[in-house]
Amino acid sequence: MSKNRGVVYMRPGKVEVRDIDDPKLEAPDGRRIEHGVILKVISTNICGSDQHMVRGRTTAMPGLVLGHEITGQVIEKGVDVEMLDIGDIVSVPFNVACGRCRCCKSQDTGVCLTVNPSRAGGAYGYVDMGGWIGGQARYVTVPYADFNLLKFPDRDRAMEKIRDLTMLSDILPTGFHGAINAKVGVGSIVYVAGAGPVGLAAAASARILGAAVVMVGDFNRDRLAHAAKVGFEPIDLNAGDNLGEMIAQVTGSNEVDSAIDAVGFEARGHSGGEQPAIVLNQMMEITRAAGSIGIPGLYVTEDPGAVDNAAKHGSLSLRLGLGWAKAQSFHTGQTPVLRYNRQLMQAILHDRLPIADIVNAKVISLEDAVQGYESFDQGVAQKFVLDPHGELKAA
Repeated sequence: MSKNRGVVYMRPGKVEVRDIDDPKLEAPDGRRIEHGVILKVISTNICGSDQHMVRGRTTAMPGLVLGHEITGQVIEKGVDVEMLDIGDIVSVPFNVACGRCRCCKSQDTGVCLTVNPSRAGGAYGYVDMGGWIGGQARYVTVPYADFNLLKFPDRDRAMEKIRDLTMLSDILPTGFHGAINAKVGVGSIVYVAGAGPVGLAAAASARILGAAVVMVGDFNRDRLAHAAKVGFEPIDLNAGDNLGEMIAQVTGSNEVDSAIDAVGFEARGHSGGEQPAIVLNQMMEITRAAGSIGIPGLYVTEDPGAVDNAAKHGSLSLRLGLGWAKAQSFHTGQTPVLRYNRQLMQAILHDRLPIADIVNAKVISLEDAVQGYESFDQGVAQKFVLDPHGELKAA
């Protein structure tokens, strides 16, 4: 193993690529673990969730190594790892999960009860998620490897599809989870809020699930143009504040069967200012009676940069009475990636889901991560994939 490098959160608005410690088969509290592996990172992506931390919208502390979207090659394993071999290429769910607790056994791996002493749910390189070191790096440790890791069946085939397969760690299952929870099916009319990578992954998921119409709404016209290019109906929110009327121009009705919130707590209204509950309230307005709303967009318990004191503690002004009166269903929370990633891998390998093109993936070097963060923060219509060892470029 050569010297490790990683993307480190320094302070609000600033990240750096720095030398970091080489990974060890250790838990965050320093305990030796034999159920883990060390990976040579093949690809690792910049996520919108990372941007919340970098913008100073969480309680993340300086020095945090970022990155929870990881694909890698096993280079070392503990003696308790039985199902993986040195050299295997694997996808890492962003959820750190033990595989043994009540939640894990029911496939609710996003809220594992044992890997985070402060609350349910763990993740790599993320605030308040158990202290697990992030994977925007050259090497990383993954615990409970037999349970967590999805092994790709063939190295050459995997490397041919690596730009797509790298999306299995988070955004594709997250978008799919949103579509599943919005009960998208054959013939569904679907609205997705947000044309960023997760929104596009949700739209792609709705399409593969059989939706008749998939609309994607945003203020960012570059992202909307890309959404239209890959086959979705763009809804330009700059055109007015009556979302139902804009939807009706596409479908003839101001309501949809399924709505997916891929925006989260940094949502903005037409005034340009933040309105953290606006998307959730719009979802209730436009979703038909007995329709469903999937909420893969991130909402946090503590937001130091929120617009009011209530929102600083995750309290939002929701029109819950409207959703109740319409008998709508809602589903929130982190995606249990393991519930979906194997099926989605098969869809990718068999050319059913060209997700890299749909989210407009752009491969850059690990050393260029700072520029990637800056561009992503400016709203560029791309998904940045970091290539720590130059293997994607070679592929």
